[in-house]
Amino acid sequence: MRFLVFLGSVRNSTPPNPPRLGLRVAKACASYYQGDPSTELIDPLDLDFGPLFKPYFAYARSKAPPHLRALAEKIEAADGYVMVSPEYNHSMSPALAHLLNHFGSSIFSYKPSAIVTYSAGQWGGARAAVGMRTFLSELGCLPVSAMVHIPKAHEVLADDGSFLKNVDSEGWTNYFGRAFTQLKWWASAARNHRQEIDPHTLIQSFKRDPSQRNTPLDL
Repeated sequence: MRFLVFLGSVRNSTPPNPPRLGLRVAKACASYYQGDPSTELIDPLDLDFGPLFKPYFAYARSKAPPHLRALAEKIEAADGYVMVSPEYNHSMSPALAHLLNHFGSSIFSYKPSAIVTYSAGQWGGARAAVGMRTFLSELGCLPVSAMVHIPKAHEVLADDGSFLKNVDSEGWTNYFGRAFTQLKWWASAARNHRQEIDPHTLIQSFKRDPSQRNTPLDL
């Protein structure tokens, strides 16, 4: 199986201090499974979306920018997703929404996701997770029930994503495991069922325009 870990932050300066706090959280998530299943970290700073928003599905497939096409193929091939976000005004990261909104729900659908939030303060970004459940459900990658919230993440994780020596690493590993065990279980079950029955043959995917969602009424 393959998982993608999406980092929802593009901040790379001080303040805040330390910079790129979310990167160490994403690294911790990406290293949790230790290769089984394989995981890849998707960092929005590695992607150039340009000054104007134009989603991948708005291009003719052959004319989409190579980096968008490559990421779309990774999303479609993945079996599950880990969404890492700080909290902005009690909501999910704009950087994460901007990244994910470039891709239609058809390539995320019928796979699970896990929500991981963090902060430099005491709440761990937990309030952002409320809206993330709705957002991810709309994408079709329904989030598992267990979530990970990391308050004062700079006091828990080192730059490389490992736990700092002064924290209860076993307790934190077990805490991560609640969400990631669920994610792996559901991803395995969904993958096995997709191999038996391709869900995209059972229901039409919305790939053209929003009107495809309309009820069949002549209003």
